[in-house]
Amino acid sequence: MARVPYVDAADVPDEHEHLLDSALQGEPLHVYRSIGNNPAVLAGMRAYLRSLWNESGLTDREREFVILATARAIDSRYEWHQHVNIARDVGIDDDRIAAVGDRDLARLDADERTLVEYATAVVDEAVDAVTHAAIAELYDDEEIVGIAATAGGYAALGALIRAFDLELESGASFHGWDPR
Repeated sequence: MARVPYVDAADVPDEHEHLLDSALQGEPLHVYRSIGNNPAVLAGMRAYLRSLWNESGLTDREREFVILATARAIDSRYEWHQHVNIARDVGIDDDRIAAVGDRDLARLDADERTLVEYATAVVDEAVDAVTHAAIAELYDDEEIVGIAATAGGYAALGALIRAFDLELESGASFHGWDPR
């Protein structure tokens, strides 16, 4: 059971009700319902995540590789589960998803591997000159900031998920780190 209650629309100010819903799934998610205990923080988190989603400079596919790498690096089953289907929807096949989940990056192409390694290094606070040079060969400074901010933002979201001990939504079962 979650450590904080899941709020309902009636529990938050009217102007915050829509923030409980997933833009993709159209229904309230536990992560937003838990953060909704503080509507102002929920509004700020959703705005920040929306900026990462839309303004990072990454393609949808690249963004999902970063989020999956982050979820795996912090062992966030909840975040991983939420993003497996999104990754599929943007064209990442199950073999590549499994490669990130299994931490077998040799199964990715060189650019994907560099992206996943960089995102993981950001989360692990282990970006060194070599790691930065590798990502800088593929992305410009604006995109590198987008990658690092996305990895850091989703790591922060994962920290809340862990702190609140959130479970998957009713009826959902974990895809597994290898969803094949």
